[in-house]
Amino acid sequence: MPSFKEALALMEAWTESESLRRHMRAVEVAMRAYARRFGEDEELWAMAGVLHDMDYEKYPTEHPYRGVEELRRLGYPEEVLEAILAHASYTGVPRRTLMSKALFAVDELTGLITAAVYVRPDRSILGLEVPSLKKKFKDKAFAKGVNREEIREGAEALGLSLDEHLAFVLEAMKREADLLGLK
Repeated sequence: MPSFKEALALMEAWTESESLRRHMRAVEVAMRAYARRFGEDEELWAMAGVLHDMDYEKYPTEHPYRGVEELRRLGYPEEVLEAILAHASYTGVPRRTLMSKALFAVDELTGLITAAVYVRPDRSILGLEVPSLKKKFKDKAFAKGVNREEIREGAEALGLSLDEHLAFVLEAMKREADLLGLK
């Protein structure tokens, strides 16, 4: 099985956009945190997070199929491939595993959190709190591309309230603010 270091190098080789790379790192950070919370394999979950959108830039109309095809060829575990396929609702792949439920749950939320940081005067995640994030969540005009229903659905699939999910992912991203360029 490839290592996380190899997964990261693969994502970087396939992705030129700095903002897309940061998004995948944010999803990786959230996936690591949920893996720890649920007692799962942190490296495996991190790989799913860091690779989930690797083909989006090169093959937007064939995402996530092209990436999964390459990952399968390289010997990545089926659990990771299934989670990547299931994170995109339009694939029709059911989210049966905890990993696939978590990837779906954090994907849109990390985008919302990042957008909320970018409109802060200091552009730092460190001062962002859940009430402020929840206000942004409720404001449909803010970060219009973020699917709020998928965030709600994802929290529910993990057995968490929306507030718990928001707080958990926000704290995970705060702990890695330097890595994510959000300090």
